[in-house]
Amino acid sequence: MADKLTIPAVLTIAGSDSIGGAGIQADIKTMCCMGVYAMSAITALTAQNTTGVADIAEVSPEFLAKQLDCVFTDIFPAAVKTGMLSDKRLIEVIANKLKEYKAKNIVVDPVMVATSGSRLINSDSVNSLAELLFPVADLITPNIPEAEVLCKDKINCIEDMKRSAEKIGRKYDCAVLLKGGHSVEDATDILFFDGEIIVIKGKRINNPNTHGTGCTLSSAVASRLALGDDIINAVKNAKKYLSGAIEAMLDLGKGSGPLAHNYNIIQRKD
Repeated sequence: MADKLTIPAVLTIAGSDSIGGAGIQADIKTMCCMGVYAMSAITALTAQNTTGVADIAEVSPEFLAKQLDCVFTDIFPAAVKTGMLSDKRLIEVIANKLKEYKAKNIVVDPVMVATSGSRLINSDSVNSLAELLFPVADLITPNIPEAEVLCKDKINCIEDMKRSAEKIGRKYDCAVLLKGGHSVEDATDILFFDGEIIVIKGKRINNPNTHGTGCTLSSAVASRLALGDDIINAVKNAKKYLSGAIEAMLDLGKGSGPLAHNYNIIQRKD
């Protein structure tokens, strides 16, 4: 009789992306490629493609709660990541359930705007996200525009990123990965963890197809945490995976296309 296979499970709580490049589709692809078992609780359906978001249909708070109950009472996740949460009632459900089940290794990606520029969260939900979900998170992963909203400060350089990451981390008592992909300088990220600022260098990859990069990175971090990495190494390993997915230069769609999540297992035909 063959030995049983055991791998950690990771839960994504996010919206669905019909083009498959972001949201739960990107999360599941990433998690599988990182070697964990992927599970999902869907917060919304989106009609979108690489050029923009046409419509959003949210699930009810009651249905989201049932999804979470079904997951946590059967296959308890070793890590959880959240993505697009467009309604404060859904945020309340998630925060309550994560506390109820004492979830661990929680990564919150405060998705506010799609790569295409489309708004993905109601303005009155930003406060709920910060007040209810950030305090239960182990790590939050804002990009520069999102950090500017949270800090109400303009970010123009690496020193601004450092100040903003620390400000957010101290306010909500969690680690903060401030992503530098929107920086004009390079793709360096700033990690505020355990009271310290850690600069994580990265090179800018000349690829306009970046649909779903935030979803991919946060899912990769959650996966690495589930596999036993500490936050610093989880971030570094996740960033390495993301860079590979961008460098593969997948070219699909008429707008900002998706990444090659499975770049490490596909056969290139050059």
